[in-house]
Amino acid sequence: MEKVLGIGGLFFRAKAPEKLAKWYQDHLGVAPVPQNAGTAPWEATGGATVFAPFDKDTEYFPKGTSFMVNFRVANLDRMLAQLENAGIPTRPMGDMPGVGRFAHLDDPEGNAIELWEPAQG
Repeated sequence: MEKVLGIGGLFFRAKAPEKLAKWYQDHLGVAPVPQNAGTAPWEATGGATVFAPFDKDTEYFPKGTSFMVNFRVANLDRMLAQLENAGIPTRPMGDMPGVGRFAHLDDPEGNAIELWEPAQG
């Protein structure tokens, strides 16, 4: 069976796409979509990618949202400090033994984001 190789992009609607793309670049380091062949797109650093449909009534991420983007981070504490210093509220979600540590936040348009520091080893 032929399989997909990974996620090649995430596309979603935004009220102010340029402003939101800049927020992701400024606060999470996600480069915007290239506008020409000479500009490189953002490249994820290797690691697991989880594909997980949740029950429609989940309380794991905010009601009224149909998706949550999970970003791997090398150091959750430093990332949370960086976001808090920029005035962006975060919600630590604790540790899942053997999986890692998690925190949640929302982008300026209310889209749910999860930050994940994978467990070592």
